[in-house]
Amino acid sequence: MSLSLYNTLTRSVEPFAPLAPPRVTLYTCGPTVWNYAHIGNFRTFLFEDLLRRHLEASGYDVFHIMNLTDVDDRTIKAAAAAGKPLAAHTEPYAQAFFADRDFLRIKPAHAYPRATTSVAGMVALVERLLARGVAYRGDDGSVYFAIAKFPGYGRLSRLDTREIKVGARVASDEYAKDDPRDFALWKAAGPIDEQVGAAWDAPFGRGRPGWHLECSAMALTEIGERFGVATLDIHAGGIDLIFPHHEDEIAQSEAATGQPFARYWMHGAFLNIGGTKMSKRYGNILTARDLQEQGVDPAAARVLFFQSHYRQPLDWTDDALQAAAEGVRRIGDLGERLRREVGRGTGEGPGPLADLGTRLTTEAVAALDADLNAPQAVAALFEFVRAANRELDAGGAGAARALSAFTGVMAVLDLEPGARSLDPAFVGWVEERVAARAAARRARRFADGDRIRDELRAKGVELEDTPAGTKWRLGAGLPT
Repeated sequence: MSLSLYNTLTRSVEPFAPLAPPRVTLYTCGPTVWNYAHIGNFRTFLFEDLLRRHLEASGYDVFHIMNLTDVDDRTIKAAAAAGKPLAAHTEPYAQAFFADRDFLRIKPAHAYPRATTSVAGMVALVERLLARGVAYRGDDGSVYFAIAKFPGYGRLSRLDTREIKVGARVASDEYAKDDPRDFALWKAAGPIDEQVGAAWDAPFGRGRPGWHLECSAMALTEIGERFGVATLDIHAGGIDLIFPHHEDEIAQSEAATGQPFARYWMHGAFLNIGGTKMSKRYGNILTARDLQEQGVDPAAARVLFFQSHYRQPLDWTDDALQAAAEGVRRIGDLGERLRREVGRGTGEGPGPLADLGTRLTTEAVAALDADLNAPQAVAALFEFVRAANRELDAGGAGAARALSAFTGVMAVLDLEPGARSLDPAFVGWVEERVAARAAARRARRFADGDRIRDELRAKGVELEDTPAGTKWRLGAGLPT
C-alpha cells in the first residue's frame, strides 16, 4: 500500500505523488510569536511532525519550512502595550517556542524564515501583483489584492463566489469567516507601526506586510532559491487557517507565478477543553511549559494526541492524559525488556517475537499510509506490547527482530518515556520513604505503609513490589 493523504483542496483522500521524488517540500504555518504557543497550537505541530517522520521513514527526502510570524496586527499591538520595540517583544516568545518544540520532541524544521527578515521578498511579490493588474493601491495608502480578478478564488474553502463583495476591502489580518473581500497585501504605516519599529520603505509606500502575504513570500523564496520551483508538495496547518489565510495565500501566489501554490493541502482539527476550542480568546489555554512544570512526560501528550485522528476534534482531559501516561509506562517497560533480552545475547534469529515485530511494522505502516491513521498505528503498538510481554515471559525467541521493529515504529511515533534529570535530594527522600514503607510492612503496620505509598504517589512516584524488593519510578504523566 502506498501513502495516501486527505487533500482539503479536493475534499478526498488521494495517492501521494510529490513533484520531484524523492524530494518533498513541506511548508507548515508556524506560531505568531506575540505570546506563548498553547497545546492546541502544538496539536497541529505534532500532526505535522508525524507527517514528516512518516514521509522520511517511507524514503522521502523532506525539506521542511516553518515560518515565524513576528510582525502582524497582534504582535504590533502586544509590543506597543508592553512598551517595547517589536523585536524585543517577539524574540523571547520565539525562543520559548523552540524550547517547547524540543520538549514535545518535534523535529526542527530545516528552515525557519521570519517575516521581519523576509520583507524584501514580500515587496517584490507585491510589485509583481501590481504589475499583473491583480493588486491596486487603495485610497488609504495600502495595497490590496483584487479577488474578483482571480477566478479561482474560494476553491479551497468552497466559498460561494457570488458572495464576493466587489470593491469592498478589509485591512485586518483576521476577518470574518465567509466574508470574501479584497485583502491587504501591504498596509500603510501608522503611528503604532512606527512606534514599535514595524514599518519599511517600499516603492508603493512606507508600511508593512499583511499576514497573508508573508507566508506566500517566505514559501516561494525558500523553494524558489533552493529548488527553482514555485509549487510546494504539501502545505499544512490548522483547520482555522483554511479561510481566509490559506485561501488568500493561494490567490496571491498563483496570480504571481501562474503555477499551483501547493499540490496537497492538509489541515488538523481543533483541540478542545470542556467541549470548547482552546484559545487565548476564551481564556482556556494550557501551554507546553505548563505540562513541563506539572511533570508530564512529553510522550504522554504525544500518545493522547495520536489516539485521535488529526482530522477529528480532540477533547483534552486529565483522565485521558493519565491513561496516556500509563500507556507510555507500558511502552517504556517493554522497550527496556527487549533491550535487556537482546543485550544478554539471546533472542537472535526467528521466533514468535520476530513474527510479532514483522506484524507491528506491517500494521503501523499500513495505518500511517492511510492518511496518517495514528490511532490505528497506536492500537497496533499496544497490541504488540501485550503480545511481546507474553512471549518474553515464555522465553524471548526472536527478540532482536522485535526490538528492531519496535525501534522503527518509535522513530515515527516517539512514545517511549523521556529521561528525567532528578534532584539528588529528591532521590534520597524517595529512597528513605521506600525504606520506611518496607519497615512498616515488615512490622505489619500496613496502614502506615499505605500512607507512605500515597505520599510518594502525590509526588508522582510509582512503586512496584517484586520478589527482589520494592522498585520505584516516576510516572509518565501528572502526579495523582
